[in-house]
Amino acid sequence: MSVPASRFKYHVFICQTQRPPMAKPSCGPRGAAEIVQAMQEQLAAHPELWGSVMITPSGCLGPCFDGPSMVVYPEAVWYCGLKVADVKAIVDEHLVGGKPVERLIYKWPT
Repeated sequence: MSVPASRFKYHVFICQTQRPPMAKPSCGPRGAAEIVQAMQEQLAAHPELWGSVMITPSGCLGPCFDGPSMVVYPEAVWYCGLKVADVKAIVDEHLVGGKPVERLIYKWPT
């Protein structure tokens, strides 16, 4: 059985988890909603991406202490510790240009 290819060139998941203040850290209180908003605004600035990029707010992606977190498929490129100011580079360099933003790629702890 063959699996059909995605209709999207890129699928971007952005953690929106909101934990209580005294719990383990989470992406929501660190500005994750603003990152989703900035991604949508940047997509609007690039009409060539409409229909080929899907932005999906998600639950926990895992690196809670290092959020806000984003993962871009199909390459499975992880970005963590994001700021709204980073979104333009991700859209311009990765989603438009096809090259992940090296300075923002998450380095998983070993």
